[in-house]
Amino acid sequence: MNWNNPRGIDLNLLRVFMAIWDLRSLTAAGDRLGLTQPAVSHALRRLRETFHDPLFVRAGHAMVPTEAAARLREPLDQAFALLHRAVQEHRSFDPARSDRIFRIAMTDASEYFLLPKLLPALKREAPSVRLEITPLSVETVAAAMRSGEVDLAFGYVPGPEEGIDSGAIFSDAFVCMVRAGHPLPDRPVTAEDLSGLQYVYATVNAAGHQVIERVLQALGVRREFILRIAHFTVAPEVVRSTDLAVIFPRSIAERFNSHGDFRLHPLPFTLPPIEVGVHTHASFQGDAGIQWLRRRILALHADFGARPV
Repeated sequence: MNWNNPRGIDLNLLRVFMAIWDLRSLTAAGDRLGLTQPAVSHALRRLRETFHDPLFVRAGHAMVPTEAAARLREPLDQAFALLHRAVQEHRSFDPARSDRIFRIAMTDASEYFLLPKLLPALKREAPSVRLEITPLSVETVAAAMRSGEVDLAFGYVPGPEEGIDSGAIFSDAFVCMVRAGHPLPDRPVTAEDLSGLQYVYATVNAAGHQVIERVLQALGVRREFILRIAHFTVAPEVVRSTDLAVIFPRSIAERFNSHGDFRLHPLPFTLPPIEVGVHTHASFQGDAGIQWLRRRILALHADFGARPV
C-alpha cells in the first residue's frame, strides 16, 4: 500500500473510511454520515486511489476490509479521537449559549422512552443545542464513541468494552402485554399460558429485546405470531383492539398503559436484567459538552418513572 499525497488527504474521506469499517455497508455508512450511497461510493473510490488499495471488497451483503484497511483502522481511530478531544477540550461549553449538535446512539424504543423527557429540559436550559439520533448497534457503538462519530449512547449495552463509562439509570424487565378485557385470567401467567396465546411480533431494535427472545426460545415457550410489524409503536394499538399479546419492556409498556387499557403480566422466568443507562467513552472525559449532556440525562432519572438500578 502506498500513500499518495498524504498532506492533501481529505479528513471527510477518512470519516467515510471509519464509517464503512464500523458498519460494513456503504448504505449504513451514508446513513450515519448523512450522505447518499453514490457520495459514499465516490468517497471510497477516492480512498482507493489515494491508498492504491481496494480497502473494502464486497462479500455477500457486507463490505469486508482488506489487510491494508486493517492496518489503517487503528491509527485513524486514534487520530480522530485526538482531533475531537483537542477541539472540544479547548472549547468552553455554556449550554445556554451553545449551538452544538450532539449525536446520540439509541434504539427506537429508547427514543420513545428518553426524548419526550429530554427535549423539554434542553429547550429550557440549552435552547440552541441540537440532537442527531443514530441507531444503537452494540457491535459498533464503542468504536463510534471512541472516534467521536457518536457523543454518547443511551439504552442497554451488554458487556461494554474497556473504555466505556456507563452510568446506570434503571433495571428494566419484560412483560406480556394484553388488553384489559383479555380472556387470559388476571393472575400470574405460566409458561403454558404464554404458549397458548397468539402474538404480535414487534421489531424492537434493542439488544435487551434480542436477549429475551433468545431466552424464551431456549426455555421452549412456543408462540404463534399472527402479525409481524416493523414499528413497535403500532403494536399496542393492535393489542388494544384484539386478543393478541406482545412481549414488551416494562418501561415502554407502562407508558402505553397510562390510562389502564392493558394488563401487564410479568414473565414467569428468571431472566437476565436489562440495565439501561447512559454511556460515554473515557477518551472524552474532558469534553465539557458531552459531560454536561451525560449529567443532564442522569438528572432526569426522577422523571423517568422507572425503578432505579
